[in-house]
Amino acid sequence: MAEGIKDKVAIIGMGCTKFGELWNKGAEDLMVDAFQECIEDAGIDKKDLQAAWFGVHFEEQSVGKGATSLALALKLPFIPVTRVENFCATATEAFRGACYAVASGAYDIALALGVEKLKDTGYGGLPGGPGLMGTKNALIMPKLTAPGSFAMMATRYFAVYGLSPEEGKKMLAKVSVKSHYNGSRNPKAHLRREVTEEQVLNAPIIAWPLGLFDCCGVSDGSAAAIVTRADMAKKLRPDPVYVKSLQVALSSGEELMYTKWDGAHVETGYRAGVLAYNEAGVKNPRKEISMAEVHDCFSITEAVTMEDLQFSPRGRVKDDIEAGRFNLDGEQPIQPDGGLKCFGHPIGASGLRMLYEMYKQLQGKAQMPERQLKNPKLGLTHNMGGFPAMNIVSVAIVGL
Repeated sequence: MAEGIKDKVAIIGMGCTKFGELWNKGAEDLMVDAFQECIEDAGIDKKDLQAAWFGVHFEEQSVGKGATSLALALKLPFIPVTRVENFCATATEAFRGACYAVASGAYDIALALGVEKLKDTGYGGLPGGPGLMGTKNALIMPKLTAPGSFAMMATRYFAVYGLSPEEGKKMLAKVSVKSHYNGSRNPKAHLRREVTEEQVLNAPIIAWPLGLFDCCGVSDGSAAAIVTRADMAKKLRPDPVYVKSLQVALSSGEELMYTKWDGAHVETGYRAGVLAYNEAGVKNPRKEISMAEVHDCFSITEAVTMEDLQFSPRGRVKDDIEAGRFNLDGEQPIQPDGGLKCFGHPIGASGLRMLYEMYKQLQGKAQMPERQLKNPKLGLTHNMGGFPAMNIVSVAIVGL
């Protein structure tokens, strides 16, 4: 039986750029900025790195093909560099590659870095294309959009759990208000402005019931992590953060082919969570997971993810949202850094940006005192790429 990598790998350094419309910086500049903070935080020399993993999804116009752009930008010392992409889990895949390589004993110290500059693409949303999920899907779902597919999940959730449209919209509005409150206090967030429930409810509709403030935007950014063997970590810094689990699950799209899927949850989200909890030894996620950064591409995505990850019972997330359970001062803070809602979603960087927040919170080093959570023990990150019925989900758990 597979043992997993619990407590075999530790994070000893992380870096993250400010996210935003960074017109004056190229992808290479962002890589250097994230890496510089990361290696200074780790307190090692560049020659100590033995391998690197590079995550980037869309942005090929400045990083080009292959992984040489990372070696060139950082002037890495003739070490192997592997490029990965896996939709919105791209940065977590880079982190997974570095962690698995260290856990295997192949390397002692490895780097994971993700970057994306989406504002330069000129798209208001993510660049699309019929071939993104293969030629057959181009025939099955020729006009599918992300806002449209998640809007259908929202209306389905309302129907399955008996919420009126007004009740459902108000539930989702509270999700966005919470994230904007958190992001307004984070100096690295793209959007730093609080919004009211009334503003969210009255915003222009993108795909009903999702309005402007229910949707995350695109952005530019980069984040990085340096990992090492757990038995080496405390010799390198006094407060390393240990990897408890790192799991990925992918849907084959079978949800679309049968009627047993209720359309009100993400099956891969639930299954990736179960895999991660088993690896980490977590028996009760609602009580044991101190905080989380989840893939809130839309407010409904965060809401159903609370149920998929077993933070809320099925159909009961509305009660927890209204009780403030997921607020910064609640029992289980979600998106303490503001989430995708305030950072935007430069795909190749988002997973490592989420881990950066968990790493800093666990060390008690959130950038502003009012953001620091009290004694967090376990932090979870969750990425979901694709659509509600066909996707990839990654779940990572880190702790002290």
